[in-house]
Amino acid sequence: MENNISKIGVFTSGGDAPGMNAAIRAVVRASIYYNKEIYGIMQGYEGMISGEIVKLGARSVGNIIQRGGTILKSARSQEFRTPEGRAKAYQNLKKNGIDSLIAIGGDGTFTGLHKFFEEYKVPSICIPGTIDNDIAGTDYTIGYDTATNTAVEAIDKIRDTALSHNRLFFIEVMGRHSGYIAINSAIAGGAIAVIIPEETTSFDQLFNLLEQAGNTNRKSSLVVVAEGSKIGGANELAKKVAERSNYFDIKVTILGHLQRGGSPTYFDRVLASRMGIAAVEGLLKGENGVMVGIRNNEMVYNSFDSIIHHHHAIDAESLRIAKILSI
Repeated sequence: MENNISKIGVFTSGGDAPGMNAAIRAVVRASIYYNKEIYGIMQGYEGMISGEIVKLGARSVGNIIQRGGTILKSARSQEFRTPEGRAKAYQNLKKNGIDSLIAIGGDGTFTGLHKFFEEYKVPSICIPGTIDNDIAGTDYTIGYDTATNTAVEAIDKIRDTALSHNRLFFIEVMGRHSGYIAINSAIAGGAIAVIIPEETTSFDQLFNLLEQAGNTNRKSSLVVVAEGSKIGGANELAKKVAERSNYFDIKVTILGHLQRGGSPTYFDRVLASRMGIAAVEGLLKGENGVMVGIRNNEMVYNSFDSIIHHHHAIDAESLRIAKILSI
């Protein structure tokens, strides 16, 4: 692979996702495999601005593939949004001889790197690391599989107590703008209903569904709610149902940041490893201003322009399956 790249910088930014460490490991070891120096930039764009940059070796990333979170830490940087902040970041890269970047994160991370790439032309590639699975150009993002499995495990446990006490549980999962975790954990967990940001289900429709379940002698029910629901979160929906009917014994569980942590699944570890290697190899082949993605189990490269501010839409088939299984 003939190229002018000699020193690669890798960083994580935005919300953490299980599997980020596996991606870091793959980037580091692939870089060394191809005889390139590799540097870890701590705290995302903040570390780029402050100069918190460390050289990494193969042993630097030993025993991290199974760990959640990110060893490079993550932070959101307001200063990087300014031309002055980006200028500082560029000077620190130059000082360390870093001539290319690999970022692991979500839409906000990509937007920042896209702007930086436009201004300074530093060869850059992104790896999608976000539990929401909402990035266009890829079938899966790193962390989504683990977060959804975490949600399903929690739903299974909640179902045990729901059945024991004939209760209605509202379970809130992450997803401000994306219902991927909600809809697939609802299908896998046997929920009676799922409320996601992409759909326009009204409260009346939800209440009627719960009433119908009661009329068919259903003794317990689970409703999965994405945090970005347009008709209210789990607490608000539970309150509205309680105000309209005393038939239900209602409880609420908000899973919250539980979904971000934990050891990544095998799928996320393998996906992150493949994406990390593809990012390094992409740089060495001359790919710039792109994101690594996976489509039909093949690694692909998507231009920043084609993915930024575009979302991976929920497929109609998942919605249809959830509706059929709710009766």
